[in-house]
Amino acid sequence: MTIHLLPEFTAPTRHRDAREALAQVDAIYRSAIAHLRSALNRYVQGELGSDERVRAHYPLVRFFAPHNLAYGTPGRLSYGFVAGPGRYETTLTRPDLYASYYLRQFELLLLNHGGEIEVGTSTLPIPIHFSFAEHDHVEGSLNAQRRALMREVFDLPDLAVMDDGIANGTHEPGPGEAQPLSLFTAPRVDYSLQRLRHYSGTAPEWFQNFVLFTNYQFYIDEFIQLGRAEMAKPDSDYVAFVEPGNVVTRRIGLEHQAGDELGQPPPRLPQMPAYHLLRADRSGITMVNIGVGPSNAKTITDHIAVLRPHAWLMLGHCAGLRNSQQLGDYVLAHAYVREDHVLDEELPLWVPIPALAEVQQALEAAVADVTGVPGSDLKTIMRTGTVASTDNRNWELLPARNVPTTPQRRLSQSRAVALDMESATIAANGFRFRVPYGTLLCVSDKPLHGEIKLPGMANHFYRERVDQHLRIGIRAVELLRQQRYEQLHSRKLRSFAEVAFQ
Repeated sequence: MTIHLLPEFTAPTRHRDAREALAQVDAIYRSAIAHLRSALNRYVQGELGSDERVRAHYPLVRFFAPHNLAYGTPGRLSYGFVAGPGRYETTLTRPDLYASYYLRQFELLLLNHGGEIEVGTSTLPIPIHFSFAEHDHVEGSLNAQRRALMREVFDLPDLAVMDDGIANGTHEPGPGEAQPLSLFTAPRVDYSLQRLRHYSGTAPEWFQNFVLFTNYQFYIDEFIQLGRAEMAKPDSDYVAFVEPGNVVTRRIGLEHQAGDELGQPPPRLPQMPAYHLLRADRSGITMVNIGVGPSNAKTITDHIAVLRPHAWLMLGHCAGLRNSQQLGDYVLAHAYVREDHVLDEELPLWVPIPALAEVQQALEAAVADVTGVPGSDLKTIMRTGTVASTDNRNWELLPARNVPTTPQRRLSQSRAVALDMESATIAANGFRFRVPYGTLLCVSDKPLHGEIKLPGMANHFYRERVDQHLRIGIRAVELLRQQRYEQLHSRKLRSFAEVAFQ
């Protein structure tokens, strides 16, 4: 006979105050995690056997909307309200990490609809892998037999409850099933938080609400220098700089915090290393070197999306496709041709990826501010147009004869002005996950016109342009930070029946 070991039951509660609702979510989650960690320690010590089943469940938030329309919804808001009357639910995780985010979502629901938020315990179990603390590695002391037995005692991750149907717009609740409140279930969030540690080499807690992506280490080198320089300024708005291995440098004059000493430079960089320039309100800048290719671009944005950033921007190199372009010119993407193929199943090609005015204006203003070129003359150094992204790095070597079409013909027909391998993927995933996005590229070669990168020319180009390009990206973030976040999260990203959580 199997003995079921569960945490103490917590009865559902109803709240008209957002802070009280958040406190109840936190209490339920903490109880569940404490139960799992205690049981795992006992299991490691050999105190639990296969006749005992340990389980704890995620907190559940439920909201009933009695009316067809939210009575307090601001006309320009793209989130914070539900699409119609009915029952809405979501499971939540890591209230310690998401406290301010959850609080804001609760406040908007109550403001726009009135009523109460119900908080209780879901029927969705927490996988034991997602209960570990940041530096817990107790499972490493288990032998192969005990590791194999874990699935008999604990719940393991279940991919069936982690799909992106809600975000993709394909989720259809069954009879009697509630409508979703958020894009992601709690296990899907936990899965991505684990993946972020693996791919970026840093803890999810360090990620900031503005993210820069690049496809070259040169940009990261400049960002590291900038981050360390900011830490030497007593009056900097940034409070810490974090590098892979969770190596923390605090701003001069600030005391070290508990856990800083645990950071250690990794023996080798992770696949997509992340660097974080922190502000106290999480509105700092995270920069990630995604490397080359759309697969990496999709992978990292799939996971960063669960952190609900305010914007992500692509800064990288591209092939200029027009003869009038010069090496070092900038390209501000206002449309995308998607030949990357990695999102064809999740986001069909017939879905347009619109430019977002708020991001476009910030990027254009940043180019003008940093270069000193007035707006009327920006066209001499920056072109606005369509960017194509391909999954074939050697596209120019494809046959050009006796074939129905060629990349060159498609690029010409699309009016593309630049080509890379990541930008369309990042923009498309931003659209898919409702994360404001933008792209500013720098022309590093012109393969259609015989200008390919040679070693000496490339080194000169990198020295001359990378620093300026990065400063433009940081200036764009500063301009975006000055906007109201309700304005930044454009209604262009809202579907017919959008979830309430931003």
